[in-house]
Amino acid sequence: MSHTIAVVDDDTYLLSSIAMALEGEGYKVSTYSDGLEALKAVTTRPIDLAVLDIKMPRMDGIELLGRIRKISALPVIFLTSRDDETDKVFGLRAGADDYITKPFSCRLLLARIHALLRRGQIAAAAENDLPIERGDLRLEPARHQFVWKGRNVDLTVTESLLLKCLVLRPGLVKTRNQLMDAAYGEHSYVDDRTVDSRIKRLRNKFKSVDPEFEQIETIYGVGYRYRD
Repeated sequence: MSHTIAVVDDDTYLLSSIAMALEGEGYKVSTYSDGLEALKAVTTRPIDLAVLDIKMPRMDGIELLGRIRKISALPVIFLTSRDDETDKVFGLRAGADDYITKPFSCRLLLARIHALLRRGQIAAAAENDLPIERGDLRLEPARHQFVWKGRNVDLTVTESLLLKCLVLRPGLVKTRNQLMDAAYGEHSYVDDRTVDSRIKRLRNKFKSVDPEFEQIETIYGVGYRYRD
């Protein structure tokens, strides 16, 4: 089945170039030139992944992602300016699954899209995955459901893979490299700050349903572990 990709950017030349490259790989593509237009589409049409520019008229990419995250765990890749570190940090904190710095090659974008969709399939289509219970936590990977003390916690694909990696071996410290491999694949590269931002967001989601949640521990200089 062909995946549908939404691409949102106010640069019409870049928009058409990306659409042409994606369609050449068999993807269905919907393009939008501003965030408000894209939000209406994403909330009413079946979309498998979105590529969002950050700086756009009417509604920027950060606000658009925030609106999307209220209703969906849709995989999202941000397009950021070359030297704007703030954009990258805000994007990851807002719940983006990946980012690419402009200028970029369409080959790189295609690789990132393929990897992200593949992670989503692994996380969502594991029909033989049995529920995992660790005290007050219950994971049902096949249904993409995560419950803490009887309350659902909405996670993105990347967050769910990080959590599963930690929970499968409670008490064991997972290095950042191990977490990178679990969530992004062995042949992908993300820096330590990306993993740290993801873990912070993961913690905050659990704290939003239970302010006393402290199960994910930071082992400074090493990585993270899930407490028994």
